[in-house]
Amino acid sequence: MLLEFLLARRPISHQSKDATKRQRWKEYVALTAQAAWGAQAAIAIPCQLTLVYFCGELPADIDNIIKPIQDALVGIVYADDIYITDVDSHRRPLTATFDYNRLPALVLPAITSFQECVYVRVSSAQSIEAYL
Repeated sequence: MLLEFLLARRPISHQSKDATKRQRWKEYVALTAQAAWGAQAAIAIPCQLTLVYFCGELPADIDNIIKPIQDALVGIVYADDIYITDVDSHRRPLTATFDYNRLPALVLPAITSFQECVYVRVSSAQSIEAYL
């Protein structure tokens, strides 16, 4: 794993009609990623982006939240989003039953308080054989 962080808000869809809201979301993602990534240079290697959206009622479509997050990481974590070769995205309701011992510690405060959030992880891409 190269990086993990938590977006402690409801995500904004790339299809949102409110351009200002979309831009503020991308800025929030970028600032949160920068805080987690630090002063490291953006990488230029094949990466996997993993997202887990812990949602409340009327959740956003999982496929529509990927692009704004992926785009916000350009120039911070990876040099260009062409380096994202794999995307793994999931959505789970906050009311689901979770094994808290197996979840990353950084998601626990949000999900135990029923706060919508998105867990983000960037890792090195796996070989294609790992998926087949």
